[in-house]
Amino acid sequence: MHIRKNMIQENKGFTCKACKKKVGKHTGGSCRNHCPFCLFSLHVDLEVPGDRANDCLGLMVPIGIEVNKKKGTRIVHICQKCGHKSFNRIAPDDNYDLVCELSRVPQ
Repeated sequence: MHIRKNMIQENKGFTCKACKKKVGKHTGGSCRNHCPFCLFSLHVDLEVPGDRANDCLGLMVPIGIEVNKKKGTRIVHICQKCGHKSFNRIAPDDNYDLVCELSRVPQ
């Protein structure tokens, strides 16, 4: 585990709660925060990315794409359980067809 200012970087694999596929570590050296197959995530962080301190644990549904000049292209997620909105950078191995579909959803 590597700690950066306002972020705890953890690069672990997991089984996706949405599509049930096994997801490996992020190969680009970053941390994995969503499924590259279906783009779903889990509401696990509370104060800073990577803290895994949230009790919500709701399924985060990908609802669109945001392009940010400083942070790059990010997937917009909304928690099905509590309604929290978050943003996760796209990863090189994300399902490109799904990313393209999300880019057509108006924000």
